Amino acid sequence: MREHSYDFPAPDQLGEGLVAVKAGTDLHADIRLESVHEGILVTAEIETTADGECGRCLREMSQPVEVEFQELFAYSGSEASEYEVLYDHVDLESLVRDAVVLSLPFQPVCTPDCPGLDPETGERMESRPEPESREASDPRWAALAEFAPRPGAAGSGAEDKEEG
Repeated sequence: MREHSYDFPAPDQLGEGLVAVKAGTDLHADIRLESVHEGILVTAEIETTADGECGRCLREMSQPVEVEFQELFAYSGSEASEYEVLYDHVDLESLVRDAVVLSLPFQPVCTPDCPGLDPETGERMESRPEPESREASDPRWAALAEFAPRPGAAGSGAEDKEEG
């Protein structure tokens, strides 16, 4: 068994969504290579940082990425694995890329309780001092507005029905 630690830059961008590991971003890998009967068992832990924007408020963000994987690299001529040991080397590039990309969130958020953007103004909801109470401007709701009591109006309609 052999253990190695490597620090290397990402050769290409890893991921295409709202967050990705940009090309040149440092990756740290702790790798353990174990000789087994069928080939070489590789266990790896990868750490890096993904950059992008929040899926709710579009704020720039960075988040740590930590992934682990284990794969068997079979000796040449063996059908034990889809990966092979070639000239006493194992190529981990595709495994690292796949593990990192699959660990990236589809809808990343800057904080778990990010309120996002106001659908009407496009402003960040958290930057507003207090929620504004405004009438619904959607004309599809205009007919229902007649049935709702107006704030501060005398009698809500429910009391009127009880008296009569």
